[in-house]
Amino acid sequence: MKTEKVAKRFRIDSGKQFRLKDFDPADTGHWKSKEHAADALQQAIARMAELQDKLYAQDRWAVLLIFQAMDAAGKDGLIKHVMSGVNPQGCQVYSFKAPSDLELQHDFLWRTTRCLPERGHIGIFNRSYYEEVLVVRVHPEILKSQKTPPSLLEKKIGKKIEKKIGKMIGKKIGKNIWKNIWDERFEDIRGFERHMARSGTVIRKFFLNVSKKEQKRRFLERLEEPEKNWKFSASDIRERACWDDYQNAYEDMIRNTATGHAPWYIVPADNKWFTRLVVSTVIVETLESLGLAYPKVDETKQKELQAAKKQLLAKK
Repeated sequence: MKTEKVAKRFRIDSGKQFRLKDFDPADTGHWKSKEHAADALQQAIARMAELQDKLYAQDRWAVLLIFQAMDAAGKDGLIKHVMSGVNPQGCQVYSFKAPSDLELQHDFLWRTTRCLPERGHIGIFNRSYYEEVLVVRVHPEILKSQKTPPSLLEKKIGKKIEKKIGKMIGKKIGKNIWKNIWDERFEDIRGFERHMARSGTVIRKFFLNVSKKEQKRRFLERLEEPEKNWKFSASDIRERACWDDYQNAYEDMIRNTATGHAPWYIVPADNKWFTRLVVSTVIVETLESLGLAYPKVDETKQKELQAAKKQLLAKK
């Protein structure tokens, strides 16, 4: 698998036939080691820096990179390493955790919409509006805190919401009752991403596909190494207990939101060096597809530049 083919291997444009189990978290293609891929990664990072400079100067397109994953999949380290060569002036990174009181006063897309990248910029979402069809789906009781008008919820999940809300998790009937909410949110997300694409924001979405075995190893590493203790939270274990529910939610999310203008990339995440190679390759390919170039200077501007040059040369 050549570098230029890395992106296509893991890209999902249509999720109709998508199955998460078809993607191996430990896949590294023909790349056998970190050392084997090191040069390709550095070349991609250098190329990304060149293209970002043109993106910023041209000031027409915006690029939004969305990263979603289970805990310990390596999102933070990935962003740090892959984006190490870009100019901070043209890159904006946002991490989204539990919604604040202010954010809960608005619709579920509001808090991320405020952080969309400007033209000429690369925006990075470390988690995103997709949390609303992931963590909220696995823990549907969160919907109670989102202040959605009860009448809207009643239309979606029935009049007995208050009695059923604590009993739905894991029950087949509960999943069926809640289904309309997720279908509607998928529809809203697809419409939002279509609007952004039509407005000049290029969206690329990455699911860092880590295995349950590798997640366990990384959790133990965080517990055993003092300098990594701060990364661990008791909630990590509670969420790990919902592994299967999260895998089902991710699969359904990708099936329903993978499109040609906002594709998902199912990136193997058991080997961090390969994860970084794949993501950097996708970003470079995306930027190259935009036909970026430095703005051309018209004749009037050229005369101004020549006049300025003469003045500078005439003075000591």
